[in-house]
Amino acid sequence: MASGVPAAEGIGKAAGSLTSPRKLAGYLLAIAVPVALWIAPLRLDATAKHALAVASFMIIAWISEILPFAITGLLGCYFFWIFKIVRLESAFAGFTDSTTWFLFGASLIGMMATKSGLARRLAYLVLRRVGASYSRLILGLILTSFLLTFLVPSGMACVVIMAAVALGLMQVFGLGTGSNIGRGLFITLTYTAGMFDKIVMAGATTILGRGLIQKATGIEVYWSVWLLAFFPVAVVVIFSTWRLVLWLFPPEKEALEEGATFLDSELKKMGPWSFTEKKSLFLMLVAIALWSTDLLHHISPAVIGIGIGLLAAVPGIGVLDEEDLKRVNYSPIIFTGAAISMGDVLMETKALQTMTGVMFAWMRPLISNGFTATLVPYWTAFIYHIFLGNELSTIATSIPPLMDFAKSNGLAVLPLGLIWAFAAGGKIFVYQSGVMVMGYSYGYFETWDLFRVGLCLTIVESLVLLLIVPFYWP
Repeated sequence: MASGVPAAEGIGKAAGSLTSPRKLAGYLLAIAVPVALWIAPLRLDATAKHALAVASFMIIAWISEILPFAITGLLGCYFFWIFKIVRLESAFAGFTDSTTWFLFGASLIGMMATKSGLARRLAYLVLRRVGASYSRLILGLILTSFLLTFLVPSGMACVVIMAAVALGLMQVFGLGTGSNIGRGLFITLTYTAGMFDKIVMAGATTILGRGLIQKATGIEVYWSVWLLAFFPVAVVVIFSTWRLVLWLFPPEKEALEEGATFLDSELKKMGPWSFTEKKSLFLMLVAIALWSTDLLHHISPAVIGIGIGLLAAVPGIGVLDEEDLKRVNYSPIIFTGAAISMGDVLMETKALQTMTGVMFAWMRPLISNGFTATLVPYWTAFIYHIFLGNELSTIATSIPPLMDFAKSNGLAVLPLGLIWAFAAGGKIFVYQSGVMVMGYSYGYFETWDLFRVGLCLTIVESLVLLLIVPFYWP
């Protein structure tokens, strides 16, 4: 995990056993639905109908996770090509898209921050500065998680980094898995890791969402614009998460002076700042500076991400070597390229218009003003995410038809896309994200704990969006 796994978390693996009911249903549907669409006497051009058939295979396989996500994506692109639905360059167009390589650059940046020890050192420094009481530790975890989102564009990697700190604190406090302090610490570090990478353009889900929105609208979605759009949500969510966790999980003891001693000892073990850490920090600051000023120089966030990521791998300049490049998780990168390719093929064959009518036509009468244009997409995406589970499949299968729906109905395309992509951050069940699964695996909180925290924060986020979308975003 120290290799900077992007927030695609486990997408290279198929979930569950081969004989589980979900798997069996997935196999049957992934074969039956595409075949039925292929031969059905629909009033569609043959090319569009065949594109829908292959896309249905990809969508069903992603939802049911019968195959690794990357393999499903490559199979779909291959089918688009060999069945002569589109040409080779169109079937694999997503692999030449800057979004795919932005994600590759982000994974290298995350690996650099974790390998050098920079991420962990900053976590200790922030927690030590904030304080060692339970209340201050919770606040420190939230602030550290937000900070790490800028440095480590992977929710799962952030969970691993922060969990190492939390486990050390739990050992010092002499508390076990059933304690409220343990519940509070681990539910905080888990949920915030999966939430903040929707506020900051970090991780596979946000990068993919940005790429699909930009592809459909032709509007350059800058890193700084994304951050400015959701920064008010971050401020409210930081405070709300802090107070909510303190309310739901009151500590067995408030005074935790041992925590300060532990943080001091861990910092002493790390020693003074190494040259590698300083190089990593410099490269990270350059990336953040360029991203935050992209409205001035108009350099694409993808160009910056790829550039800094590759610079981190240059011998003598960066901190990564050949072995680090071998440990990069390429599955989310392949998946992203395949998802973008699917959207391109559906648009090229005009099959996307059919999907739009089926999936989103019912929304049009409900979107009558700025408030309903915020709430309806947000909660629709939230419910859609419950059924699909995986964040990436939620974004990949819904953004292209959503954008087509918005354009064909004269709706504000960019705000609708941003709301929909952001709604993927709202989670109430463990299976909805690899980040949640990772945090849950430590055994310090229950599914009911996640449900309560997730539902409350999802409602808070929707209320904040209800205010900022019509009044702040314009």
